[in-house]
Amino acid sequence: MVRITPEIVLQAYAHGLFPMAEDREDPELFWVDPEQRGILPLDGFHVPRRLARTVRTDRYRVTINRCFGAVIEACAAQTRDRPRTWINGEIRRLYTALHQAGHVHSLEAWDGQDLVGGLYGVSLGGAFFGETMFSRARDASKVALVHLAARLRAGGFRLLDAQFTTEHLQQFGAQEISRFRYRRMLADALTVEGDLQALPDELPGSEALALLSTAA
Repeated sequence: MVRITPEIVLQAYAHGLFPMAEDREDPELFWVDPEQRGILPLDGFHVPRRLARTVRTDRYRVTINRCFGAVIEACAAQTRDRPRTWINGEIRRLYTALHQAGHVHSLEAWDGQDLVGGLYGVSLGGAFFGETMFSRARDASKVALVHLAARLRAGGFRLLDAQFTTEHLQQFGAQEISRFRYRRMLADALTVEGDLQALPDELPGSEALALLSTAA
């Protein structure tokens, strides 16, 4: 069996596939290529009113790439609300290597010195492939997602891939599109080079909301 390398993972993303495991304890991976794909349109990213108030008050401080290891471990952890996760040791190995190579990024939400939420995903060209998120405090991961969308807008990204559409993501304007349409959007996004560092490492919530309001 050929061992999956970080390079193979990037090639898969470029062709519309992504890896998953059946369970945290399962050492094997399989490739996913959904017939219907979830995306979050960057030109129509919706921030619910109550959440916008939380973002604007900077209830949580949001950073980028401050502690990727802690974020992926928190996303992989089993909780009462999430007794099973798909992030196994092989996923952690591959995405840690991709983070070190500059292709995987994390956003962290802080309450003082406590890490209370975050997310991570893969950056390739002008596409960002969101993987998963975690939250230990109300709305912490949602605030991180708002900051991510603002960074993608500012950095010239064309695609925010959510993999699947969920009720949680629909509040932000998530849409389900066909595999054919998704691959056309992906091909277009890969023709440009997005910049996640176009903004400071820490950004006031009011500025993140202002960046997104220009998309409406």
